[in-house]
Amino acid sequence: MARIAGVNIPQNKVVHVALTYIHGIGKKFSNDICTKLSISKSKRVNSLTEEEVLKIREFIDQNYKVEGDLRREISLNIKRLIDLATYRGSRHKKKLPVRGQRTHCNARTRKGKAIAIAGKKLTPLKK
Repeated sequence: MARIAGVNIPQNKVVHVALTYIHGIGKKFSNDICTKLSISKSKRVNSLTEEEVLKIREFIDQNYKVEGDLRREISLNIKRLIDLATYRGSRHKKKLPVRGQRTHCNARTRKGKAIAIAGKKLTPLKK
């Protein structure tokens, strides 16, 4: 199993798709990595040689901020906004959308699952 940047990438996938399993590497960066290292994008991970895996690992370590470092930097940026008491920081603190999205009827991803209000049962119809 190929382990790159602390992530076990799937064996049966194509290289440029498997690299997107690393946090911080998307389609564009994975395609850039494949072209710069002259690795065929259609090649599968299980058919990569050890030298190619090592080249990919070293290239990512030198040129990209991924996984733990990236997650740490993002959390520090959010913490800084909260400490400065900015508007964006207050939205992060309240777990609400930060970038101006409406919250009246949407924002379920950010706010979590909808909670039913207790005591708001409809009265049964009388016959």
